[in-house]
Amino acid sequence: MVAVLYCAMQTLSPLTSKKIKFWTFISMTLVVFIHGYNLNQRYLEPWTLPGEPLTITGFTEYFIANGISRFVIPLLFIISGYLLAMRDTQPYRQLIKKRLRTLGLPYLLWSAIGLAFVYVLELFPYTRSLVASSRMMAVSDTQLLLHDNTWYQLFGRWLLLPVPYQLWFLRVLIIYNLAYPALRWCVTHKTAKWIYFIIATLLWLGTVNLLLIEGEGLLFFALGIWMQKSSFNIEKPNRLLNPLLWCIVCFVVCVIKTLLAFNGEALIGSSVYTVLTLLHKLAMFSALVAVWYGGDWLMQFFMNRKWFVWLSGFSFIIYVSHAPAVALFIDAYFQLLHYTYAYRILTFILLPLSLIASCITLGLLLRSLTPKLYTLLTGGRGFT
Repeated sequence: MVAVLYCAMQTLSPLTSKKIKFWTFISMTLVVFIHGYNLNQRYLEPWTLPGEPLTITGFTEYFIANGISRFVIPLLFIISGYLLAMRDTQPYRQLIKKRLRTLGLPYLLWSAIGLAFVYVLELFPYTRSLVASSRMMAVSDTQLLLHDNTWYQLFGRWLLLPVPYQLWFLRVLIIYNLAYPALRWCVTHKTAKWIYFIIATLLWLGTVNLLLIEGEGLLFFALGIWMQKSSFNIEKPNRLLNPLLWCIVCFVVCVIKTLLAFNGEALIGSSVYTVLTLLHKLAMFSALVAVWYGGDWLMQFFMNRKWFVWLSGFSFIIYVSHAPAVALFIDAYFQLLHYTYAYRILTFILLPLSLIASCITLGLLLRSLTPKLYTLLTGGRGFT
């Protein structure tokens, strides 16, 4: 999901290098769990209402998938912007050429793989029914399958709206990399930076997600650039960024947000959508501060384990290869577990874990058997 430029880590402090690698891997695995959310309303927005009564399973899934885990995308944007800003001493043309190879090529290849994967699934009755029931390929009520798409719809999916929907992050990063000189000027110019960050913050708060303009990325990718150019201390927090305080804020806000998602409409009517959105943004920011500045003890523990460092090398392959399978196979897991007691929470745990293991196995096989192909598919990541 993230353009983590490991070649740039040689200029970072050892602590920051390890934190980036650790939180990148944690973020990639959390994304799989977010996409494995399986309540009635499965498409998550900040204001999503589950559409079912509150249960322990419902609370747990919503609290995790649409609460405490939502720091991952802002964090990955900040890391990407920060690392790109560290490498901008290279000529712009050379920098962009490299980004097209490490971002653009994997984007196009995995988008094509996603199309082929779903196309093959639709050849068999059982898996075709999974695709149709998920409505992931639906263009209309009568076009539920990829086979129903015209050639230009298929081309549009490949180029702009990939079947592996998580690739939107790479698409956005490509655009921001191309626009880097303008973004750098905006966040370093004495007057322009205030205007830029006010507009970007409003777009973020408004959850503006257009094809080429994405509020979350515009704010946090540029914030990463500003942090690097302003020598912002990313290792030690100032008193306003006390991680313990923000950890408490995050937990309380996520609990309130989850309870309101299930019962808020009955309590405050349509205002619940605005309240949920604002709480979502506060939870996102507070979790971001809490994990980055307060999670060093956890990071040091795991990054001192060779097995974990080895696993973290597969961050990118987990990101690009886990979907759409994670969404398509939710109902299959329900059936596998025979809709028994706690089948939904078991699916929420077992499906992401099994897919993460499968993605790592795929990456290991590709890296061992066809290293050149692995390099193309990952943009050169995952060899260390």
